Amino acid sequence: MLIGIPSVIGPELLAVLSRMGHGDELVLADAHFPGESIAQRLLRCDGVRIAPLLDGICRLFPLDAYVSEPVVMMAAVPGDTLDPAVEASYRQAIERWQPGRARIQRLERFAFYERTRGAFAVVMTGELAKYGNVILKKGLVEGTA
Repeated sequence: MLIGIPSVIGPELLAVLSRMGHGDELVLADAHFPGESIAQRLLRCDGVRIAPLLDGICRLFPLDAYVSEPVVMMAAVPGDTLDPAVEASYRQAIERWQPGRARIQRLERFAFYERTRGAFAVVMTGELAKYGNVILKKGLVEGTA
């Protein structure tokens, strides 16, 4: 155990977050996501919902300030609908630690999968919300000594 590290951040995820560089991407995937067949690096956070995990990560992980939308979510398939509460819970977690950085881009399902193939890591969660997947682009850690 460490002081100040959220309990949803296990040792493997903490190591991945610290090894990521500026511009690297982390995917927080719902329980239905094909992470095993897509990910370069796969971590498991079974039973953990994405909003609390996002809250823990955004406390430690700067979102990229040099891109217009450092957060990406999957767009609904034509004829399907999004649950606005899912995005709202993600925005709340991000805004808590990084005000003004919760700018979200939506990507078509297969474009999202393709982008995931280049991600630094994929974290499989216990999230069951439809279209609950999210990609985070890491920014710079500033002012540390």
